Amino acid sequence: MGKVISVANQKGGVGKTTTAVNLAASLAALEHTTLLVDIDPQSNSTSGTGFEYKAIDQSVYQILVEGISAKEAIKKSELPFLDVIPSHINLVGAEIEMVDRPNREKILLKALSEVRSEYDFIIIDCPPSLGLLTINALTSSDSVLIPVQCEYFALEGLGQLLNTIKIVRQHLNKELDIEGVVLTMYDTRTRLSNQVADEVKRYFDNRVFETVISRNIRLAEAPSFGKPVLLYDSVSIGSKNYLALAREIITRNKKLFKNSSVFTRNNDQDK
Repeated sequence: MGKVISVANQKGGVGKTTTAVNLAASLAALEHTTLLVDIDPQSNSTSGTGFEYKAIDQSVYQILVEGISAKEAIKKSELPFLDVIPSHINLVGAEIEMVDRPNREKILLKALSEVRSEYDFIIIDCPPSLGLLTINALTSSDSVLIPVQCEYFALEGLGQLLNTIKIVRQHLNKELDIEGVVLTMYDTRTRLSNQVADEVKRYFDNRVFETVISRNIRLAEAPSFGKPVLLYDSVSIGSKNYLALAREIITRNKKLFKNSSVFTRNNDQDK
């Protein structure tokens, strides 16, 4: 049974989609079967993995609103171990269309339960809001990964996200945990990045990943070519950062894969 991780932060511009795409690609590159679910109407994870939403006939919109199965919407990506459930601009109105559906907060949970056993990891890219789409993602997930940018007001709004996670735990998904906080857009040349990193670590303590995601031009360029940074420039700092983050997540979840030959092989290679 795979682990479902939502990448969430209602504050825009924190590297949420960049993290979802490149973490999923890195897990796949380490030969862990991975499904990336784009539940953000902006569809940036979809285009960032090489899919054009205008050419997609089945997407997460059809899963949530029309009730198709998850398997019908899954697309094979360029990476052998990475599949994608794409988003679509129609998702903008999905929350209104879902409002009268019974158990509307659990539609995605039910859909993913049909394919969860086929993947080691399912990564969900949430929209930059705390509406019904994000609630569906959190209800479906085992944990939440929170990207925090190394800029002024980095912790602004995180209290609201943590409160939403608390409410989801109380009413919809009591097992929901925080996978960790990852610092993004880190600039080693500035004192600010170090100050923000220290502040985030004081706030979240041991939930902060050791891996930090540095500012990197290749990482910024990759989405315009419809590729994860691993496929755009495999030796870039961005590629190395996200591979390190993937390895850290795999190590944290080693109990989940203790009987997996893939996990054992990859751990041996990393030593």
